[in-house]
Amino acid sequence: MSTVLSIQDLRFLTNGPYSLELALGECCGLNGASGVGKSQFLRAVADVLPHQGECKLNSVSSLSMSPMDWRKRVALVPAESFWWYDTVEPHFEEANKNNAPLCQLIERLGFSLDVLHWQISRLSTGERQRLSLIRTLITNPEVLLLDEPTSGLDNTMAAVVETIVAERCTKKESSCLWISHDLEQLARISDRCFQLEQNTLREMSL
Repeated sequence: MSTVLSIQDLRFLTNGPYSLELALGECCGLNGASGVGKSQFLRAVADVLPHQGECKLNSVSSLSMSPMDWRKRVALVPAESFWWYDTVEPHFEEANKNNAPLCQLIERLGFSLDVLHWQISRLSTGERQRLSLIRTLITNPEVLLLDEPTSGLDNTMAAVVETIVAERCTKKESSCLWISHDLEQLARISDRCFQLEQNTLREMSL
């Protein structure tokens, strides 16, 4: 399999070095003790957190493109999403009823199209998580960096998220790094799984 994302000697804060190669269509799970730096690892890969080392997408270094362009292609979905406008709709590019992928995702993830007009202040944690994932998926990133994307969801909706991400990986539309504390979930969604420790990534057997 061809390598989509290459992480070489990544260091941030007091962590690292970490090296990992993510193949086309592969989903790698990440687990680790609370506070070890799992979220910071994804933030460093997304070029949000200052770091040393090099990340490459399809052999092209993140250093050779703007951070904004890198983050469109290597997209982070944080555990707690950020919202800038009062309502949902302005957060979506081309958010209209003629955008079939957007409409399909909204409906699959348990909303009606009316959600686009909802106030952000009325959204629950789980609703924000689902909408944040939709917001990222419609931009078609080559790599998804998912930080506990189902932590606020019930089992039924978590299974829908797992299915949607698995479909994208199977079709080789995206590859994925997925943080979860749930080892059973990691066993379901991961082609490979790694334990993140302060100075290394250790492959796990699930």
